Amino acid sequence: MSVADRLERQPSRVHVTEVGPRDGLQNESVILSTAEKLELVHALMDAGVRAFEISSFVSPKAVPALADAGELVAALRGFEGLHLSALVPNRRGAERALEAGVDAVVMFVSASETHNAKNVNRSVAASLEGFEEVARLLEGSGVELRGAIATSFGCPFEGDIEVGAVGRIARHFADIGVRHVSLGDTTGMATPPLVSERIRHLREDAPSIVPTLHFHNTRGIGLANVMQGLALGVDRYESSIGGLGGCPFAPGASGNIASEDLVYLLDEMGIDTGIDLTGMIEAARVATRLMGRDLPGQVSKAGARLTLGDCSAVPTARG
Repeated sequence: MSVADRLERQPSRVHVTEVGPRDGLQNESVILSTAEKLELVHALMDAGVRAFEISSFVSPKAVPALADAGELVAALRGFEGLHLSALVPNRRGAERALEAGVDAVVMFVSASETHNAKNVNRSVAASLEGFEEVARLLEGSGVELRGAIATSFGCPFEGDIEVGAVGRIARHFADIGVRHVSLGDTTGMATPPLVSERIRHLREDAPSIVPTLHFHNTRGIGLANVMQGLALGVDRYESSIGGLGGCPFAPGASGNIASEDLVYLLDEMGIDTGIDLTGMIEAARVATRLMGRDLPGQVSKAGARLTLGDCSAVPTARG
């Protein structure tokens, strides 16, 4: 593909969903209170973020950090223009999400049988069968049905995942009325060639599906994978403030790509997100304070490209 072709496919606007309140916090040893989570969400809203994967309606015993999912949604329901989605593993989770008042329910399943067993204690086939029940539950509710495929680029237990396994799940989602499906890079095993392979396969195998890319920066190439997605025309990404994140049921699953780093990259490429970088840097600092530790995001430490220092405050070399 020529440079001209790549630029022609590159989107002029990208939709960013903030997953920090869910994926960012689910594996942390520090459990934030509902009030602290709201402080973080409000800082992100001040920066222009409007789409949130706000929590997960799973068993509080399995993921204690997300036990307040219903309270968090209720506290944010009155804000106009917000889009709140939440993960659900089954019908019971969907019922709770529906009762809480979310805008979208995200049904999640792993492309890996082993990871799905660890993550939700079900086979992939059982998860997909349960999603048909969730789809029937949501009929006529006005709540959007979305899908997420974990370990889409590799599994820490099984290794490589065949692209056909991802395609089969995507087709199943399409068959029950899902349009948006997130490809999750659960332990940072994605590479640019794998991104190309997955996206091209989905476009051929499940053409009605609009893909969202969800990368972790475990091996340091999360933004390189974003660049590959952009070159393929993908315009939907998920990221976590400060680079928070990780899966409690997968070894080595360190943080997501940092939202402020993603916004910086897109800004510098002339791609609109509707999100203010300065506000995102401030939100990352709020996240750092709340978590009580240094976070992996880079732009919040260095500032934007043209953030200038005071020359007089820097010593001059001698000798």
